[in-house]
Amino acid sequence: MTIQLFAVASLPMLRAGGSIRHGLSLLSSPLRTSGLLKALAGLPGERVAVGTIVAALQDRAYALLVVLLGLPNCLPMPPPIPLVCGLVLAFVAFQMVLGRKTPWLPRALLARSIGKPELSRAVGRALPPLVWLERFSRPRLTMLGGAYAVPVLGLVILILALGLIVAAPFIGQIPLGLAVCLVGLGLVERDGVLIIAGAVLGAVGLVLSAGFAYAIFSGIHELLF
Repeated sequence: MTIQLFAVASLPMLRAGGSIRHGLSLLSSPLRTSGLLKALAGLPGERVAVGTIVAALQDRAYALLVVLLGLPNCLPMPPPIPLVCGLVLAFVAFQMVLGRKTPWLPRALLARSIGKPELSRAVGRALPPLVWLERFSRPRLTMLGGAYAVPVLGLVILILALGLIVAAPFIGQIPLGLAVCLVGLGLVERDGVLIIAGAVLGAVGLVLSAGFAYAIFSGIHELLF
């Protein structure tokens, strides 16, 4: 499957030079998920605005936003990155549950940006397994990514997002980040097998997060009582 992307000239990041136009030419090409992430990571500037990313996603906005929000959590990340990603992901997933065709994000959030070093590092680490998965990914069990299944998947992603919010610092979010990326990639590629794999991995991550939360609350209870 190919993904047609477009650029919005009014965004501040898109004003200008030949190198920026080159980045936009990448975003205007038919790309799979890996190609899109490389194009986004290759855009010039020290930071990438959230509005720039959303404007480029077109009809696969939900699926690719899920991948992008899960991607930073596939690596050990310090607070508050998992918390911020989890909150935004929960907001996006809730709109999927409500059946909105395209995601809405507040203007203040669209104005925020992601540091290019962090984005490039996460993309660089994620690309090898992502490209490997794309070699085997194909439309399978497409009903899992159909219009009627999107609200259900939104609920699954919402639960994973809540898990990210309470995940153990630095490494506890990694299984949930991988699960979110698999579900998003499955939506992009219309591959129900990837969606199922992401849901299973997410269940494992939620159990680990629940164990961490239980240990914290048990420790607090013992200290106080």
